[in-house]
Amino acid sequence: MATRLVILGPGRLGGALARGLLDAAWCAPSELALVHHTKESRAALEERFAGVTVVASIEQLDVDDSCGVVLSVKPDHAESVARAAGPTGFGRLLSVVAGLSTARLEAVFARPLAVVRAMPNTPVLVRQGVSAMAGGAHATSDDLAWAESILSAVGDVVRVSERQIDAVTGLSGPMPAYLYLVVEALIDAGVHQGLSRDVARRLVVGSFSGSAALLTATGRSPVELRAEVTSPGGATAAGLRALEGHAVRAAFLDAVAAAAERSRQLGR
Repeated sequence: MATRLVILGPGRLGGALARGLLDAAWCAPSELALVHHTKESRAALEERFAGVTVVASIEQLDVDDSCGVVLSVKPDHAESVARAAGPTGFGRLLSVVAGLSTARLEAVFARPLAVVRAMPNTPVLVRQGVSAMAGGAHATSDDLAWAESILSAVGDVVRVSERQIDAVTGLSGPMPAYLYLVVEALIDAGVHQGLSRDVARRLVVGSFSGSAALLTATGRSPVELRAEVTSPGGATAAGLRALEGHAVRAAFLDAVAAAAERSRQLGR
């Protein structure tokens, strides 16, 4: 079969996309190709993805304009990798490189090319990610649908304008890290109150996943659900008062703003 999709840089994120696409039967293994410059990594990929073509360079593949490319490399290398791949003649590009605009990627190609930019987060590793995507100057509705079909194999997808991608990078991109910090702090708090670390972890992680499931299942606002847990003058009210006293809400506003600004800096 002809190569349908090439993933340039199949590391953690690119590898997760490959696994999700294969599990969702988006393509057959023979239609997928992975490009990695390291020999040891290629050997590991061949073992992990049976039937998938693994090569050191996209030039080794038979690629035409019916083939799409996912760019999943470090920001410092993205433009040079994309430029080197351009002459092979692939038809469109989905970039999951942080901070790199569609305009900068479009500029490296000698021809008009459909470029879609996306920001997934790490839960794509368990097919529970959230991705936001935006199309460049040459991306059509078909190109956006193509990119969405790839990203939806590993989670939920929202479409935004490109000027909103930096905000996404500040919010949902690092959100797993924000939430892990909260979970870590709550486990420590349980230990400080005399619980074993194992018991504290089970209580916190279970409550975390259950609360997220309840929020998703009911479709109700977090304000409503929080109010249901908060009895006047009760323990929850006392805990929330302490959090507000330490400006936890303001800290999250500052964290998202700082991460979004860093994304803007990376794109300059």
